[in-house]
Amino acid sequence: MKKTILIFIYAAIGNAYLFSQDNGIPSSGSPPDTGTLKLNLDGIYNRPFLQTGKFPVSIGGYLEANSSYFATDGISEGLSFQFKRMTIFFSSTIAERIKFLSEIEFEDGTKEINIELAAVDVAFHPLVNLRAGIVINPIGGFNQNHDGPKWDFIDRPISATTIIPSTFSNAGFGLFGKYSRSNFIWSYEAYLTNGLDDNIIANSENRTFLPAGKLNPDRFEESFNGIPLITAKTSFRHRAIGEIGLSWMGGVFNKFEDDGLVFDKKRRVDLLAIDINTTLLGIQTSLNGEWVWAFIDVPSTYTQQFGNKQQGGFLDIVQPILHDEIFGWKQSVINLAVRFEYVDYNVGTFKETGGDIADEIFAVVPGVSFRPTQQTVFRANYRYHSQKDILGNPSAHTAGFQFGFSTYF
Repeated sequence: MKKTILIFIYAAIGNAYLFSQDNGIPSSGSPPDTGTLKLNLDGIYNRPFLQTGKFPVSIGGYLEANSSYFATDGISEGLSFQFKRMTIFFSSTIAERIKFLSEIEFEDGTKEINIELAAVDVAFHPLVNLRAGIVINPIGGFNQNHDGPKWDFIDRPISATTIIPSTFSNAGFGLFGKYSRSNFIWSYEAYLTNGLDDNIIANSENRTFLPAGKLNPDRFEESFNGIPLITAKTSFRHRAIGEIGLSWMGGVFNKFEDDGLVFDKKRRVDLLAIDINTTLLGIQTSLNGEWVWAFIDVPSTYTQQFGNKQQGGFLDIVQPILHDEIFGWKQSVINLAVRFEYVDYNVGTFKETGGDIADEIFAVVPGVSFRPTQQTVFRANYRYHSQKDILGNPSAHTAGFQFGFSTYF
């Protein structure tokens, strides 16, 4: 089955390249009134696509690959090469103001194949648009706008992958819309989808781990407990200031009832996130950050290593240092960048001693990137992070180098 899917996709891409023209996403039928100011909401539209003449389907995608060498407290497994992922986009304008979008991701070669997005958008009005199918739950900014070529760092943020389930999507529907006036734009999204399950506390990580909720393949066809997960986000952007987004995702994660027999109370999981991005106009420094809080009603039968509160976030600072023709590429850019990260998987204290529960990571990632075009980035990162176990023992220190690239195609 995997071979059949791959053959179909490669054939489609090859056909597109033979007869393609670079239309860009605006001409492929995005909802009306998207305006010139772009939000994280527009991430799934703001991508390069290829189209074959009057062929009704547009195709695009991106891939990421890198090498890495890391050592933890002086112990290393040597140099590795990684093919992180290849993602394929399909887009089709079915009729006026009715559009289909999909995103299929191949991770670690074909070790994992995931449908991250497969939805129909119906535009009634700039303020009222329907999206239904497999939708991306818009918790935080990175989850909405995660394409590798848009970022100057090889690894995805720790908080956006180990507290927020990275690129979390689910079957459901909802509404989204935008309102713009002069230099200001406001947007909202609200979705009902199938939710998380008790894998978030019953998993091989031996801690509360929300990404384990992605392990349930049945979440695309039925709800684990019959109660929908609610995700809502609102964002504000000013041309001269930047964007700020507030989002919430919450619902019941346990199976509290079966065939009318109640055997547990309803246990909730709630995430609250704030994300920001801006550019300092005088020096063109880009700031992009996110912070998330997670609240989980862990049963009292679980040990204290399963946290009922988590928090974490990141801040990216990217400074262009050269914008010129380099090796024949006329719009090349070289950036210096640094990312600061922190996650605490178990916010609180031990009941017995009152001491801090210290299951946490701090990381700093300086790097340099080269963009021959805006659609391709070559990246070199040095990653250092310090990790404490639940008891607060002396930190384990990990450091190493990464070199890689990411490109749309």
